[in-house]
Amino acid sequence: MGRIGISCLFPASWHFSISPVGCPRILNTNLRQIIVISILAAAVSLLYFSVVIIRNKYGRLSRDKKFQRYLARVTDIEATDTNNPNVNYGIVVDCGSSGSRIFVYCWPRHNGNPHDLLDIRQMRDKNRKPVVMKIKPGISEFATSPEKVSDYISPLLSFAAEHIPRAKHKETPLYILCTAGMRILPESQQKAILEDLLTDIPVHFDFLFSDSHAEVISGKQEDEEAVVEVNIPGSESREAILRKRTAGILDMGGVSTQIAYEVPKTVSFASSQQEEVAKNLLAEFNLGCDVHQTEHVYRVYVATFLGFGGNAARQRYEDRIFASTVQKNRLLGKQTGLAPDTPFLDPCLPLDIKDEIQQNGQTMYLRGTGDFDLCRETIQPFMNKTNETQTSLNGVYQPPIHFQNSEFYGFSEFYYCTEDVLRMGGDYNAATFTKAAKDYCATKWSILRERFDRGLYASHADLHRLKYQCFKSAWMFEVFHRGFSFPVNYKNLKTALQVYDKEVQWTLGAILYRTRFLPLRDIQQETFRASHAHWRGFSFVYNHYLFSGCFLVVVLSILLYLLRLRRIHRRTLRSASTATLWLEEGLPSQKIAGTL
Repeated sequence: MGRIGISCLFPASWHFSISPVGCPRILNTNLRQIIVISILAAAVSLLYFSVVIIRNKYGRLSRDKKFQRYLARVTDIEATDTNNPNVNYGIVVDCGSSGSRIFVYCWPRHNGNPHDLLDIRQMRDKNRKPVVMKIKPGISEFATSPEKVSDYISPLLSFAAEHIPRAKHKETPLYILCTAGMRILPESQQKAILEDLLTDIPVHFDFLFSDSHAEVISGKQEDEEAVVEVNIPGSESREAILRKRTAGILDMGGVSTQIAYEVPKTVSFASSQQEEVAKNLLAEFNLGCDVHQTEHVYRVYVATFLGFGGNAARQRYEDRIFASTVQKNRLLGKQTGLAPDTPFLDPCLPLDIKDEIQQNGQTMYLRGTGDFDLCRETIQPFMNKTNETQTSLNGVYQPPIHFQNSEFYGFSEFYYCTEDVLRMGGDYNAATFTKAAKDYCATKWSILRERFDRGLYASHADLHRLKYQCFKSAWMFEVFHRGFSFPVNYKNLKTALQVYDKEVQWTLGAILYRTRFLPLRDIQQETFRASHAHWRGFSFVYNHYLFSGCFLVVVLSILLYLLRLRRIHRRTLRSASTATLWLEEGLPSQKIAGTL
């Protein structure tokens, strides 16, 4: 029996032969069975192929998400890639009472998901250091010469311009936000300073800077894997939701003190007057770009207390002791504080230190006694506490804090007071802090100076810090525990300059809030792409089906071709058998040939 040769128009190396004897079952199977077997084989192959593709796709996505979460912490402290055109930038200038600081932030292009916020981070230079610069004095010092303000702030903007790619300047928003130092100025002086900024800055810099980008902000704007139960503001009738617990903020500057924390539950009030006051202290922030969605709405209590900053409090304290001492001297005929040999004994200064108070051309001489407990007792009346429930400093309303399920960070003076001299910044413990403060206050000034000269304190601690550390320790303690009513056994306060290697300032909250609508453009683009997603789905999914279909067609073609060859082969065998039969019957070979 012969062999069937198949070459079909394939390359020469693909030429092969099939012997009918070698595959009798295939060539003897009817057509319906062959088609059914082929379809089943193709379906199994297609199913296997699809499972492999989907598993690889989603497995890779899952791995990518975990990897991205890991990278988020790593890249946050890496140098900002200024060559990446998809990185955007923003600038906030914090014009405080003692100086002005500029913060440069950056964020990648928004992912187009309306449920996600911008991933704003502090920009870092090539040495991985935050792009921050500070100058002195405070901007309020130019109240009588507002025409000099733009020159004063120009070095900060030049500093930012050097770090932000030139091509990005025109799309980089600049916000100049003035705080407590400016709030105490008359409105006419505030306007004059802002007018100079709005007029001169656009002449020299290309940043995105409009009239609304420079302002004196209120104290409410200045502040911004546990979970809490939250009643979404405006949706009290709905069930409460569980979401990640936020952290409260305590910030004590030179002039003012701020407290801010989320109020997850609907609050009640002791009186209608208290409710009216609370309306100005309970702010609702929607950090999302869709005002109709409440997913990113937070009800936050924010209170700013002017005069309760560390330096302002010391000034109030000195004014009080000066006035009271002068009055006592007049009534009792004494000379306390009027000469170096009869100084006023100040319990809030380190032991044996000498200091002076100048007022109205008069000098009052002080000598420290370093009595921390007496100092605390002396300054307690400055808290201005009242007997009304749910109140804090100055008798201002304060909603309840769930101390067992809360976390607070203390910045600025809270950190300097615990770290610069006492070297115990971080987790706050009232007993440990009190003991360290007592020991410091009771130490002779000469010994403190010797330690300072030997470099035993923080590098940025100066003599002013050493002199008033005792007072500020007592002030911080009283504000925290008596003013804001935190229990002495509260364990969840951390004093810090940075959180996860980020310098946390109110400026970060400011730019997060002011850029909340920027993702709209990316969301619109993502929506447009989603409306054509079926084309991408077709190219990704159906290409595999197309490949499988083509494979099935090829297999069926080969099988049909084999069936045709079988029919030809049977016809040939039938003809050969007939010829043999005729030969056996003695027919002439010519007739046989003619019949064939």
